[in-house]
Amino acid sequence: MRFIGTIIEKLQRHPKRIVFPQGTEPRVLQASRQFYSLRLGAPILLGDRTKVKEVAEALNISLEGIRIINPAESPDLDNFAHRLEVIRRGKGLKSLEAREAMAQPNSFGAMMVAMHQADGFVSGTSQSTGSVLRPLFQIIKVAPHTTTASSCMVMEVEDSRFGENGVLLMADCGVLPDPTVDQLADIAISTAQLARQLVGVRPRVALLSFSTKGSATHPSIGKVQAATALAEKKAHETGLDADFDGELQVDAALVPEIAARKLPESKVAGHANVLVFPDLNSGNIASKLVRHIARANAYGQILLGLDRPAADVSRGSNAHDVLGVAAIVGLQSLSYEELLPEAAPKMPAETAV
Repeated sequence: MRFIGTIIEKLQRHPKRIVFPQGTEPRVLQASRQFYSLRLGAPILLGDRTKVKEVAEALNISLEGIRIINPAESPDLDNFAHRLEVIRRGKGLKSLEAREAMAQPNSFGAMMVAMHQADGFVSGTSQSTGSVLRPLFQIIKVAPHTTTASSCMVMEVEDSRFGENGVLLMADCGVLPDPTVDQLADIAISTAQLARQLVGVRPRVALLSFSTKGSATHPSIGKVQAATALAEKKAHETGLDADFDGELQVDAALVPEIAARKLPESKVAGHANVLVFPDLNSGNIASKLVRHIARANAYGQILLGLDRPAADVSRGSNAHDVLGVAAIVGLQSLSYEELLPEAAPKMPAETAV
């Protein structure tokens, strides 16, 4: 709670509107109640109003300060559907299909954020990653001059010797199965930018492998080495104040005593606060191991590289996790223009509507 407490304090000064597409999910209702009670902003629940109220009543949760929208009955449905039709016209989407799609909570919520009717999007508590990401990528898409959408987990472990007082950002753990060199470099840059915003310190980014500085040979190691060099180049070009090192084994990245033997001159080794995994297998497995075996507070997946703030939470998340993710997404929206200065303020399909 050390980390998320600071996020909550920052967001209380600038409350935001967060849309939760799974409005009848008990964990979402509990998190929404806490979000409003902590003065973090206005939660927006999507779903059938009667069903939402029934679940809330059964859980003895007050809906005061919580907005409920049924996409199928919303006066915005026609406008949203028309914009989706224009966006997807090249894919052959018809008017009726657009309307049916927009009546679905994830699509409606994504469009609300794209249309600036909400400041952030949090979904996924009872749905697969694909069903959450698909409408986001169709409607919000990647930010201008950004080619890679990815994700990260924010982990808070009890042992403050790791990361930044126990806080570690781990990426990509949810989107790209086998990132290219360019994508891996983009993941490192995007996660470092988020680390700077959330933790407020210089990011120390370790690009991980099963090798440390040539202790083994394999094509995957070469990819990590190339991605490290490219990330350093991109950071220099964009003025991002961060340190990058790779390829590193995870113990060399996190444990000072091991780093001192292997890489005594490294600014990252032994002190990494951002871990970038070579592929989705390693990232997803590692994040779940840390969460359950180390009993870490886990907040994510925070989506990176999109034109608007959004998150896809794990189906194993509890109400506290959902609240933490919503607070992070809300805080992201505060300085999203700073993180992505060329993110377009235009509405979806604005030029064609």
